[in-house]
Amino acid sequence: MKLYDTGVYLQNGQDIIPENQANLPVAKEEAAKNTIAYSILKAHNKSDNMEKLQIKFDKLTSHDITFVGIIQTARASGLEKFPVPYVLTNCHNSLCAVGGTINEDDHMFGLTCAKKYGGVYVPPHQAVIHQFAREMLAGGGKMILGSDSHTRYGALGTMAMGEGGPELVKQLLCQTYDINMPGVVAIYLKGTPRPGVGPQDVALAIIGEVFANGYVKNKVMEFVGPGVASLSADFRIGIDVMTTETTCLSSIWQTDEKIEEFYAIHGRPEDYKELKPGSVAYYDGCVEIDLGEIKPMIAMPFHPSNTYTIDELKANLDDILADVEKRAQVSLDGKIPFTLRDKVVDGQLYVEQGIIAGCAGGGFENICAAADILKGKNIGHDAFTLSVYPASTPIYMELAKNGVLAELIGTGAVVKTAFCGPCFGAGDTPANNAFSIRHTTRNFPNREGSKIQNGQI
Repeated sequence: MKLYDTGVYLQNGQDIIPENQANLPVAKEEAAKNTIAYSILKAHNKSDNMEKLQIKFDKLTSHDITFVGIIQTARASGLEKFPVPYVLTNCHNSLCAVGGTINEDDHMFGLTCAKKYGGVYVPPHQAVIHQFAREMLAGGGKMILGSDSHTRYGALGTMAMGEGGPELVKQLLCQTYDINMPGVVAIYLKGTPRPGVGPQDVALAIIGEVFANGYVKNKVMEFVGPGVASLSADFRIGIDVMTTETTCLSSIWQTDEKIEEFYAIHGRPEDYKELKPGSVAYYDGCVEIDLGEIKPMIAMPFHPSNTYTIDELKANLDDILADVEKRAQVSLDGKIPFTLRDKVVDGQLYVEQGIIAGCAGGGFENICAAADILKGKNIGHDAFTLSVYPASTPIYMELAKNGVLAELIGTGAVVKTAFCGPCFGAGDTPANNAFSIRHTTRNFPNREGSKIQNGQI
């Protein structure tokens, strides 16, 4: 992986030319207008100044942790109807036995508001917010604003941003999202992933390279290059949703027939739009990635950027676990003794819990891959448990039709309904001091439960 220390030009979508080596018949300012990101932002900008953007989004999304406050605030400010499609999903506070009736009461609030103001209501257990948006909302060249940090649909040609509730309130009141024109960084893909490497591996490799140095902070990551064509729609989506962990503002990808097929499969062929940079496009930076060089990755506590290859972890297990202990002193303010070294037996790192879930892990191809790995095996009846959460009911149905659901259940895994809980600490809380590995979005402290002092880290 290579990070360029200058801006770059991309010629014909293929050739990277560093800014200090360029001799092109187009001015830098004009070439900067040839990115995919620029064209989408321009189409949604309501000001006459492309340096000071005033964005109106095509659609809005919220889940049941956020939509109650957003709608109440907008209603107190004069809301009469939702001016654009607004989807209210119930994928976070889905466990209605927790805290009496409050969660289910919130769901009913969302349903009545959808009916009154013209929104779209998604009942609990039907879909996680981002998978619903992929299947039902995304569209080529469109923009979506969501009140969840992992609002990312760039692989489908939709520039999406996650923001706090006040920005959605402004959109509901027909105001604009006001930002300076962001920088645009090319994520140039070449080659083909090796067998055994999945989208989370590519995503973690990118996060490990760009998080600490702020290379893409508050910028738009634009995925281009010949390597994009080697990736399925699901694979691209799996990388894209993790771009949130780089601290970028948003993401967008060039699109092709695989994305066109995705829209056709979901009954929305008219929402596909071919997107690609102009013949000469200028980017404020470039991350060049040879997909064939990416190896299986792991993010150790306490952040997705604390990355290692699996080979590195095995070769330097004690040193890496010692580093995790030092990080724990910082992340937990030195108040909680923390170690994973007690999980090492005969040089091997043992795990008590596995989770495959959410907008990053619950995709169709990802769960099929997990089933392939587990086929003919059994997880046993000891301390280890495995829970799998398909990200939507359509995915669940396809897994049932092709036999993967039965294969997973046959291994001893528990297949559950669409739910974001394992990503933020609701449900599947492991035993005190148990070690959980998760194909989800984040490994921050408190993402496995609510009581750090009880070892839920």
